[in-house]
Amino acid sequence: MKLKQFLGLLCAASVTIMLAGQASAEDKVVKIGAIFPLTGNAASAGLHAKYAIEVAMDIINNAHPELGDFPLAKNAGLAGLGGAKVEVVFADNQGSPATGQNQALRLITEEKVVALVGAYQSGVTLTASAIAEKYGIPFLTPESVAANLTERGFKWFFRTTPIATDFVKVYYDFLTDMKAQGAKTDNIALVHDNTEYGTSVANTITTGFKEKGLNVLDVAYVSNATDVQSQVLQLKEKQPDVVIMISYTSDAILFAKTMQAQDYKPAMLIADDAGYSDPSFLKTVGKISQGVFNRSSWSVGPEGSPTAVIADLYKKKCGDEMDDTAARDMQGFLVLVDAIDRAGSTEPAKIQAALKATDLKPNQLMMGYKGVKFDEKGQNILASAILIQLQDGENYVAVWPKANAAKAPMLPYKGW
Repeated sequence: MKLKQFLGLLCAASVTIMLAGQASAEDKVVKIGAIFPLTGNAASAGLHAKYAIEVAMDIINNAHPELGDFPLAKNAGLAGLGGAKVEVVFADNQGSPATGQNQALRLITEEKVVALVGAYQSGVTLTASAIAEKYGIPFLTPESVAANLTERGFKWFFRTTPIATDFVKVYYDFLTDMKAQGAKTDNIALVHDNTEYGTSVANTITTGFKEKGLNVLDVAYVSNATDVQSQVLQLKEKQPDVVIMISYTSDAILFAKTMQAQDYKPAMLIADDAGYSDPSFLKTVGKISQGVFNRSSWSVGPEGSPTAVIADLYKKKCGDEMDDTAARDMQGFLVLVDAIDRAGSTEPAKIQAALKATDLKPNQLMMGYKGVKFDEKGQNILASAILIQLQDGENYVAVWPKANAAKAPMLPYKGW
């Protein structure tokens, strides 16, 4: 009898220990900080980034075998950390570099996050990532493209998105193709704001285009402008063959309205993603911006494909179609968490090492990148882009290169 009682107690203890082990694995949480503009002029982009990351959390924390080869989708939680769940602490940078810096400090020192993602505007990413570098915390930006972000000698900074040097090639090759089809493309105006993003991208494109013999007109303006009539009148006077817009949302909307008011339509209008990808831009001025081209790396894909499944999850989350910026945010976050999973640890140095070892293939990505592999500066050397066009005033469609195109490019720019 005593033996039976002892064995019973032993079995009960074993069950208790086993259940306790399961509970601890389930209760374990990996905290990641996400810094985005949730208020201010770029709030729409920031809120859509938040929606994208929340969908990514669902993909990570719950099993989604329908996503095929995507890392993190098959299991519920992080297998490398015993099924731990991911928790994201969101912080509002308000579009301010100083606020972004303070939020990064708070997330690291008070929230004890193991890594950071953000921060949409390159100027905010510049300051926030400097804090992460100081504290030895991995910082991944999915969408900030200023060239100097990866030129600071940082060891804890990583970027998944294509950057301005990639855009030079994309735009030049596209314009070369359009010229072969009869379009004029020799004189180009670069319209850009005075932020880190605007000036950096404009300078890089200007240098690249001039080296290739193109004439470039620089048209700068103050970010969050209230009046851009002088810039539009300058374009109307100079009549460039191509206008490339490098603008955040509120400015992109203002330019579209001002162009209509001044009855100015360039023969070809190309947007450098950013504000022109924002759903609020399409809702507000899509109908008067028909024919605008836009840089993108996102395509929904055929029905039932992993990208179409993700697009559906996103639309159910927020009611809007997924745009390129939100998609890049989701992809960057998935890359970061994949590294944490492979590291099998929340130690920053091990996450850093796993990020450096990242080698994802196209079939493991939701974006149209050739893969994800970081160089010694933290830049994804396999990032790439296509051109999409707003042909119906509501939805962009892939038009270039031909291998990625759903429809042929339409010229000239229609506007309204």
